[in-house]
This record gives sequence, structure tokens and C-alpha cells, in this order.
Amino acid sequence: PGQRATGRQAGRQAGSGKMGAGGSVEQRPVEEVRTEFLTKLEEVKASHPNNLCAKHLTKEYFESLSEDDQKVLYQCCITGIQNPDSNLGCYAMKPSDYETFKPFFDKVIREYHGDETNEKKHITNWDISEVGENGVLDVTKLGLEELSMRVRVGRNLKSYNLPGLMDKEERIKFEQTMLEAFKKLQENEAYGGNIYSLTPDFGEGVENPNLITDEKYKELVDAHIMFKDMDADPYLKTAGISSDWPYGRGCYVSEDGQFIIWFGEEDQLRIMCMKKGTKLNEVFDRLNEGLKTVESIDGIEFATNEDYGYVTSCPSNLGTGMRASVHIKIPNLTKGGTDEKAKEICGPLGLSVRGTGGEHTPIGEDGTVDISPRARLFIQEKEIIAFLYSGIEKLMEAEKASAE
Repeated sequence: PGQRATGRQAGRQAGSGKMGAGGSVEQRPVEEVRTEFLTKLEEVKASHPNNLCAKHLTKEYFESLSEDDQKVLYQCCITGIQNPDSNLGCYAMKPSDYETFKPFFDKVIREYHGDETNEKKHITNWDISEVGENGVLDVTKLGLEELSMRVRVGRNLKSYNLPGLMDKEERIKFEQTMLEAFKKLQENEAYGGNIYSLTPDFGEGVENPNLITDEKYKELVDAHIMFKDMDADPYLKTAGISSDWPYGRGCYVSEDGQFIIWFGEEDQLRIMCMKKGTKLNEVFDRLNEGLKTVESIDGIEFATNEDYGYVTSCPSNLGTGMRASVHIKIPNLTKGGTDEKAKEICGPLGLSVRGTGGEHTPIGEDGTVDISPRARLFIQEKEIIAFLYSGIEKLMEAEKASAE
């Protein structure tokens, strides 16, 4: 969210004396690429003042960095320069980038997340005991029946590069690290489950015991259990995030199908709970327990930042890294197949409205839409689930009123 596309090779080549042209394996002399980059930066500043990367990156700051740091920041920022209509226009390539390049990233982050004080620090708080009725958020109280509910978070391990900077070998090594964690989950009665991997092999003739067929992959995608072919997405492709596809990609699914961990997507890990039910707190609480279980496993330490909470590739997801959503039928507000009325109501409530297939997908024929709170950073986890519940309540009031 908040941006599309970035470059690919420069960060990997740090220290090689070359700087990669965005999205290209071509290597050119550093000075040539740097001059072209800074010239385009000035052009984008003038033509697209809302591009936050171009707005806050200055030639003076860029040139004050060491050559190696310039190569990494180039890799972080080439998206906003190659795609001037980007809103954010930058990705972190390493968990430490938000500190290393703080004079740049801090301005982008605070403007995007609406911190006019420039002083906020993220606080993590999953305690929903005071939300709803002693922590129970029952949608039947709002006149609704069973809903499709999902809560997911983005997480990255401190000890690995973020996906935009990983090469094939690191993607395989990361998957092998996670296999140890998945094994512990499989041995746990509360989880059990299976691993579905797309990685063709583990290199040097080592077979992947969890490799699935194309047919099985399609089945998992259609069931919204696995993510789509990232290499077909031109933005992720240019970002370097989908490079080496399908190596290092796959998912773990618990025995009951409700606890899922994607590996190798935009973040190293997307950890989620999904189920059909009437109590929002059930998916929220189970995800919290699942995260504690995963991080208690040896070798698993999630990357965090003192100011921004959990580290994610895209600055838009920093903080909680959380997206909590429900699929809800609002046929009166979506008459004519448009979600404009729903967006008018949800916008001021801080809620996003999407089609049921995700961003840029159509709403369901029966008026089903996907509703989720927009905020990720400088908001507590418990507040996100509370906003979702109160948003559903107000949306249902409007749906009822529009039928009268």
C-alpha cells in the first residue's frame, strides 16, 4: 500500500564499486548512475510534489553519505524516482535502514502516518480486556450473522535482509530457518498442519520435501490461503521483492486451516488468522497467541524499531504491521455495483473499503465488501480491532437507513 515499484540490484552490489540501474541487472559506473538518479530526483520533486520520497530526499543528504550507504539508499528510493506517481516511493532493504537513514525515512514516515508533532513513538498493546464486553466483540449484537474475519500482521526477522535485497541463496536459507519453526508448530497440538512450498529445490541438487504441484498452488490461491504469483506483479517485480520467483516462497497452514504463515512475500512473513464466526476477538486473540508461540522458537527474533514498532518493508505498514478485516454485505449502499457510498461513510471513520479479492478488485455481486481500519503506526493493536467493530456498527446503521 502507498506505493508501487522500486529498483533492484544496487543494494546487493554495495561494496562492488558498481551501482545497479533500477530494475536492471546492468552494472554501470557509480558516478554515472548517481548523476542520473539525482537529476531525475529534482525532476520528480518539481513534477510530483506529493511523492513523499522525492519530497524528503535531498541531494545534500544523499551526497553526505558514504558510497556504500548511497548504494543502499538508492535501492530504497529508486521506486519513487522511476515511478513519479508513487505516494510513498520507498522501501527499506534491511531492518536497520530506518535507523541508518533516519534523517530521510523519519520525515516520510511521519508525514504519511499523519504525525504533525514529529514526536510520536509507537506503543504495542494487544490487551482487549476493556474493549467491547470484557474483550468480546460479538457482531450478532449489531444484527449480523456469521462473517468472514481475518487479521494479519507483517513481520521480519532481525537476522535477514528484507525481501527487496535478498538473493536466491538467502531466500532459500530463510525458508530453511522457518522450516525449523514450522516443525515446532506441527508438533504443537494447537497447531499441527502442513507446509506448502513453491521452491523448486534447495540448491546443489537438494530436493525440497514440501514442494507442491502447480495444481495445488492454484487451489490454495483460489481458496485465499496462498498469495498470487508475485512475479506477475510489475510493481513487486521492479521492487526486487519478487525476484528469484518462486524460490523462498510458500506458506504454513495449521490443521484447522485458520492459522497461516506466508513466507517470502512483501515482508519475510505475513502471519494471519482467518475464520468464519461472529466474535472478532477470536481471530485477534488467536493471532496474538500464535505470534508469541512463533517468536518463542529458537532463532526467531522479529525486527523492531524503538520509534516505529515492528519493522516492515514498506513504511506504510510499520508499527503494528496489522490489517484486520471483515467481509460484510451492504447491498443498499452498493446499489449499481459501486462502493462510493460505502467509502463516503467509511472514510471519516478511518476505514478502507475494498473488493473481496483485495485492492483494486470489484465488490461482490451480493454487495459484499472488505472493510478494514487504515491506520498501522502510532495506534495500538487493541485500538485497531475496536475501530473495526465500531466501524461495522456505523456502517450497518447507514445500510439500514438507506433501505428506508
